[in-house]
Amino acid sequence: MCCVDTGKESVKEMAPLKALEAEYPILDPNFQAFCASHGIFSVEDFLIHDLYELAAFAEQQPTSEKLKQGITQVLSIIDTQHQPWLNGMELLDDALYNKHVLSTGCEGIDLLLGGGLREGQLTELVGPSSCGKTQVCLLAASNVATKHMGNVVYLDTGNSFSPQRIAQFVGHIAGRAFDEAGKRIFQRIMNGIVCHSVFDIFTMFNVLHRLVINFPSQLQKGGQVRMLIVDSISSLITPILGNSGSQGRALMISAGYMLKKLAHEHNVAVLVTNHTVGGERGIPKPALGQTWKSIPHVRLLLSGDHGNNVRSISVLRHPSMDFFTAGTDTSAISMKWALAELINHPNVLKKEGEEINRVVGNK
Repeated sequence: MCCVDTGKESVKEMAPLKALEAEYPILDPNFQAFCASHGIFSVEDFLIHDLYELAAFAEQQPTSEKLKQGITQVLSIIDTQHQPWLNGMELLDDALYNKHVLSTGCEGIDLLLGGGLREGQLTELVGPSSCGKTQVCLLAASNVATKHMGNVVYLDTGNSFSPQRIAQFVGHIAGRAFDEAGKRIFQRIMNGIVCHSVFDIFTMFNVLHRLVINFPSQLQKGGQVRMLIVDSISSLITPILGNSGSQGRALMISAGYMLKKLAHEHNVAVLVTNHTVGGERGIPKPALGQTWKSIPHVRLLLSGDHGNNVRSISVLRHPSMDFFTAGTDTSAISMKWALAELINHPNVLKKEGEEINRVVGNK
């Protein structure tokens, strides 16, 4: 996997305002508090705010001149952040050679997506409670760490991360006896999956900022983060949408923008989960509303009948589905797979691992 340069300017863009204070003293705690009162915590947040309105609010403050100087300083930083122009051939090369497809470990999902989750994209897995979303996340994390030799960052918002389940998945996917060599490999794989407990959106922002800042050192140590999982994104966003109005929506957009930027610039496959709410005529629909609807590159709907333990996975949104469905009506695509069998019966999981070995190999 080719890495993207994460120079000083890129770090500035992703960093919270507090991290810039040492280099830009005008961005002092007073300025940070003023910005925070308007839902602005990082340089990116300025891009989705009305700066004329922000300047008008600054005029009403006792320290208006310093606040306006701070706003000007942030705008100057933004001017240095634009990405270089790329032509069509350069974009195609990036997609072909830098953005790999990572198998999830589930044959049904991989077949539906043309191989799995693509690096550089934000994929959303939508479904009702207890439909198996977390199990898909755990399986995908295990498979990427085992088969793709990549590190995985897992943001757990509801204490649903299970290291025991991860160990079970890894053991069956790897398919190795636990001799001394096997134990070392198992330990390396398990160490490559890092879980952070995250219970609010601001903590998630901080974790993502630290992740971006640490990317260069991780690459030097040979550890490539290839997947980021947020289970679940709706648990972090729903609380801020209630009474916060435009500020809550701004934070939601910032979260989506940050995840997509991280995915693209660092060639990471981002997987988030979202719950469903009642729609028209009682038909379930993804939560978080219309503003969030256009943010994920790929949206999958997981549903099923708990009585027979069969799950149905459907594509609701995909930017390049036509390239590998060869004219198939994607709105009618529904892949049945027995998730409960996969989870509860090791022999089935082992068979799945053997199939992954055959198809994917050691990439």
